[in-house]
Amino acid sequence: MRLDKFLKVSRLIKRRTVANEACDAGRVTVNGQTAKASVKVKAGDIIEIQFGTKTVKVEVLDLKDTTKKEEAANLFKYL
Repeated sequence: MRLDKFLKVSRLIKRRTVANEACDAGRVTVNGQTAKASVKVKAGDIIEIQFGTKTVKVEVLDLKDTTKKEEAANLFKYL
């Protein structure tokens, strides 16, 4: 699954276009490497996102094309 789509489906970032912009600005890393929106994400990857002064670090647990709001938190765990 593409990184931008995972960020949207997991609700870490609200919209896919915003996820794309964050990736283009270099604020998202996958396994310690700056990632483009098209990077393929798999279970076990570590994603780090910079939101201004705050940094969010998560591990990918599962991949789904669509989820309900209640189930979205099951796709990742905070580190």
